[in-house]
Amino acid sequence: MKKFASKQGINSSHFEKAHKLFSNVKRIDFFPLTSGLRGFIIVMDQKTALYFYQDDDHFVYDGFEMGPYEKGKVTIFDKIK
Repeated sequence: MKKFASKQGINSSHFEKAHKLFSNVKRIDFFPLTSGLRGFIIVMDQKTALYFYQDDDHFVYDGFEMGPYEKGKVTIFDKIK
């Protein structure tokens, strides 16, 4: 995969870091932002939240928080077309 990524001009270290992070996570929950901005929150193992907000036609990472989090609802994506 590294060779393929290199040929495509892709930074394979992003994949390696993401794999290292998410392969140790047992549970992923998604929540919509409640701050009035359009976006979503990814919560890992009900302890670490990653925040993303909409910036025109894409989403941008906005930081993280730690603490206890509720379980998400798996139906959050049901109405996506």
